[in-house]
Amino acid sequence: MQTTFFSNFLYLWNKINFFTILNSTYDTLYITFISSFLVGFLGLLIGITLFITDKKSLYPSQTIYKFINATSNIIKSIPFIILIIIMLPITKFLVGTILGKNAAIPPLIIGLAPYYGNLVYNILKNNHKGIIELGRSLGASNYQIIFKLLIPENAPLLISSLTTIIITIIGFTATAGIIGAGGLGNLAFIEGFQRNNNIITIIATFIILFFVFVIQLIGDKISNKFNKV
Repeated sequence: MQTTFFSNFLYLWNKINFFTILNSTYDTLYITFISSFLVGFLGLLIGITLFITDKKSLYPSQTIYKFINATSNIIKSIPFIILIIIMLPITKFLVGTILGKNAAIPPLIIGLAPYYGNLVYNILKNNHKGIIELGRSLGASNYQIIFKLLIPENAPLLISSLTTIIITIIGFTATAGIIGAGGLGNLAFIEGFQRNNNIITIIATFIILFFVFVIQLIGDKISNKFNKV
């Protein structure tokens, strides 16, 4: 019995390529970090622009608002796997390849920045009452109202939403991996599924779940810290 267990353990152990797993883990972290930063920045910019150009806001402009809102809604309605395929020429132009970790970044940014922008817009829209009036009564400029009152006041919700977006990015990296964009998703598909090496699929899944848990924990802690300020 013990010999059989030991033999099975050695068999599974020999099927694990730790270098490949570490390399794929690095690719996933690389994609997630860069994409999260750019999605957070562009999404915040989109959300603020939607908010300030809305009716009765700081810089009302229905032309700008409707254009950005319509564009965001169109992009959000496209399934991510299809968006990757549609963007292949753009990805090739931007990063010089349609394979590997860099190829996953453009569609992630295009696909999720509008989504986070919409979250930012709704947060600001639903939690601005009294803040704009307070800022104006204090003689604050529109810039100060946005970046010194509205954003800090809504920081916990903005951080919580960004945490959700980052977790979504991790999930999308796995999807992108199926078409060769690198990372743990690519590892699970190529080494695990196609080569019938289930232990690789299990390890890749476990690492992804671990990342999700850690990011959620960090996001909650940061959000709670801002909530107490």
